[in-house]
Amino acid sequence: MPNPWTGKGNPYTRQEVRDRLQQTINEKKAIIAAGAGTGISAKFIEKGGADLIIIYNSGRFRMAGHGSTAGLMAYGDANAVAMEIGEFEVLPIVEEIPVICGVHASDPRRRMWHHLLKVKDMGFSGVNNFPTHCIVDGHFRNVLEETGMGFEKEVEMIRLASKMDLFSIVYVATAEESRLMAEAGADAIISHVGTTVGGSVGVVGATCTMDEAIERTSRIIEAGREVNQDIFFLAHGGPVNTPEDVRIILEKTEAQGFVGASSLERMGVEQSLTDLTREFKSLTIS
Repeated sequence: MPNPWTGKGNPYTRQEVRDRLQQTINEKKAIIAAGAGTGISAKFIEKGGADLIIIYNSGRFRMAGHGSTAGLMAYGDANAVAMEIGEFEVLPIVEEIPVICGVHASDPRRRMWHHLLKVKDMGFSGVNNFPTHCIVDGHFRNVLEETGMGFEKEVEMIRLASKMDLFSIVYVATAEESRLMAEAGADAIISHVGTTVGGSVGVVGATCTMDEAIERTSRIIEAGREVNQDIFFLAHGGPVNTPEDVRIILEKTEAQGFVGASSLERMGVEQSLTDLTREFKSLTIS
């Protein structure tokens, strides 16, 4: 639906985003969503044909040369950073595809209904639960849950976003989390199988194997579909990095697409800049 003021595509209603994704599936194509931390990333991700762009605070760290996990740390206001990237960098650049806003749902300083109204008014077409506590485990995860700053806050945010006609695409790491998000009304569920492997700041040992990623993704999809057959399911992270990795996941599971952040934005910049600089540096003078 064109914006009546600009004629551009953003923002879209929840159903309009769903219809666009369903059309992609009807065409037997994989849904590709991409994280963008800068305007130029968003511009050329759209040019490459992505279905969705997701903005969250880790994009800023990633494109500053740091690991995406920095987005989970207390290095800034995650909600403010996502809104700032959207307002001043990405939303003015993206012409047609839906842009999704990362929301740090457990931030105790936010009245979430009020924040989501601002997200919607900014021109975002939906929300994503990032930073997410689904990838935090052990003692610290228990502390977060027991002190009211855990994953349940993310579920509550998605339940509220659904009532506000905001499309929602969410990260989960377990079958139980998938079930909770499906019950809250999530439109798309992403199987998060760990921090992306590879590149200059990717993990090496702190991840799962491809077989484990396939098994976990399958359990997540099964649990979500038990609640709602109409949810879109995507994969992300860990060993699922290259187009070939994604092809394997799509063949071995019922996932319908992929969410790339480091694997699209950071990896593309790292390799292309390295190669291009070397090409320039190989020049000689007479």
